[in-house]
Amino acid sequence: MPEILVLGVGNVLLTDDGVGVHAVRELVRESWPDTVTLLDAGTFTQDAFYLFKTCGTLLVLDSVRAGGRPGTLYRLTEGHLVQKRSLRLSIHDIDLLDSLRMAEHMYGARPEMLIVGMEPANHTTWSMELSPAARSAFPGFVELARREIRRISGMA
Repeated sequence: MPEILVLGVGNVLLTDDGVGVHAVRELVRESWPDTVTLLDAGTFTQDAFYLFKTCGTLLVLDSVRAGGRPGTLYRLTEGHLVQKRSLRLSIHDIDLLDSLRMAEHMYGARPEMLIVGMEPANHTTWSMELSPAARSAFPGFVELARREIRRISGMA
């Protein structure tokens, strides 16, 4: 079975921008098969291509500014990002798309990318706390990520 890499992406110093990092920190405390790797990537996405060498699926947990109500949960594919340029995870999505292309160039293959995201209420204020809207939606965000990991890994 190909490896699944779960990246929690974002800046925990900027309120809801860090929701993906908060989620992966919670998920890493759970028991997962050896084929699942959970990683707090923070804002380090531009040069992440080396992580994709043995990865079959890349699951990104991040804030997504798609115009929904704060706390709205999203399940997106890479195709969604390419087709609808107005959908942006954060500045990190551009770096991840570049990293995927670089992995394909370097290794001749690249993982399939899936995004579990949450619409932020606030992503520009300095705070390590999630906004009330994000805090309220956070259990559902983590559960959606958990279900995707189980589905991809065949645990469902």
